[in-house]
Amino acid sequence: MPQAAEDLATASGISRLRQDRYAQLSHHRAAEALTAGRFSSELVPLGGLHADEGIGRRSGVIPRLPPLTRQGTVTAGNSTRINDGAAAVLLAPASAARQQNLPGLALRSHAMVGCDPSLPGLGAAPALQHALARLGAETSDVNALEIVEAFASQTVAVLARLGIDDDDPRVCADGGALALGHPWGASGAVAAVRLFSRLVTSGAPAGTLGAAAVSVGGGLGIAAVVEVVR
Repeated sequence: MPQAAEDLATASGISRLRQDRYAQLSHHRAAEALTAGRFSSELVPLGGLHADEGIGRRSGVIPRLPPLTRQGTVTAGNSTRINDGAAAVLLAPASAARQQNLPGLALRSHAMVGCDPSLPGLGAAPALQHALARLGAETSDVNALEIVEAFASQTVAVLARLGIDDDDPRVCADGGALALGHPWGASGAVAAVRLFSRLVTSGAPAGTLGAAAVSVGGGLGIAAVVEVVR
């Protein structure tokens, strides 16, 4: 996967500086969210740990880390850590939520698409485009977007294809996997939990749209578009 991320950076013309800046932004946002207590409602303390340990720790040294491949631009600093983690998401019929008068996120559209397996990091872009098109919506209609940040080069390349700036405040507003880590098998659920916190817990009005997108190794992209219901 690091080589695939490197190939994507080369193919997309994404510099080491741009990757490092995006990774630093992810750490900065996560550290700010941690200090403000924005993770508190979604975390369960375990073994004396009350927060993710890696937040902000590498941000200052990111520019100094060596590349993972000879003459490359992908480093340990602009790549996510593989770490332990878990998340739980309850999928329920709308009728049950209405009976209990519970706010939540309604799944309005989703898509799974294939992409070039040699550049698997791009999969999230066409997946999100398909999901939005099915709903008759555009990226400008989305108020919160969670992209699984496996590599900075991958995330930046996806955003470029979606016409979204690297520092758009809608994208991983509290930091993403570059700062929080990438627990295999749980990242999709983590993205859904993050959307719940950012939209439902924060009090976003009914009808507000959010989206999550994941690029999958092997050449797949998965995306979902959700709407706040109250």
